[in-house]
Amino acid sequence: MNNMLEYKGYYGSVEYSAADEVFHGRIEGIADHVTFEGASAECLKKDFMEAVDDYLESCKELGKEPEKIYKGSFNVRIKPELHKQLAIFSRLHKQTLNRTVEEAIARLINF
Repeated sequence: MNNMLEYKGYYGSVEYSAADEVFHGRIEGIADHVTFEGASAECLKKDFMEAVDDYLESCKELGKEPEKIYKGSFNVRIKPELHKQLAIFSRLHKQTLNRTVEEAIARLINF
């Protein structure tokens, strides 16, 4: 089951509130809090697309650059021994630590 919507490179979460009998979500990966909802899957998708369009239009009106969903950098905390082994592995394979991590992640998600 895929609980994400995608439109124009933006992703939205999908949740269901049994108490309200409505689907709802928010645009993920941006600092601004942009939400959407719908009584059906079709309505939710339509409201999500409108929320993305409204976000982009609001940014344009404010002269603000819309946030890119993912910038390609993030912090990872791992055990010191694993960090050491990763650094040694990278050095032995004549590549940067970043490149080694990127390759490992790509293999993990079959990218």
